[in-house]
Amino acid sequence: MWEITAFQTGFPRFLVGTGLTAFLLVLASFIYIKLTPWKELALVKNQNGAAGLALAGAIAGLAIPLAASLASATSYPDLLIWGTVALLLQLIAYRVIDLLLSDLPRRIEEDQAGPAIVLIGAKLSSAMILAAGLWDPHTRLLT
Repeated sequence: MWEITAFQTGFPRFLVGTGLTAFLLVLASFIYIKLTPWKELALVKNQNGAAGLALAGAIAGLAIPLAASLASATSYPDLLIWGTVALLLQLIAYRVIDLLLSDLPRRIEEDQAGPAIVLIGAKLSSAMILAAGLWDPHTRLLT
């Protein structure tokens, strides 16, 4: 019977925490799409695989530090603060990566998979490092 009580208490917290995190991911993805020098959505609609790969990697890279923030948040304000910090840092890291990988916009627009795959690796790697810095196994939002 305690399982039902735990579910009744925990499920609303789960929904709010997950909803806030999803909102942050959608917002950051929108900002990322607006900041990139190429028009990913238009390229994807035109069957550009490299743009699809790059966008998928970017969204996954944004989600990883958000997941760490959700896992270690102690409150909803904590989740919003650290989730926002994580996303800002990740967007800065993305910009640095874009600058280091020269001529990337043209190569993505030309549907070159190689640069897109390197971009995915760089963005996911920065996301994992950032997530490790954010994650604290001793705290949990749902406790």
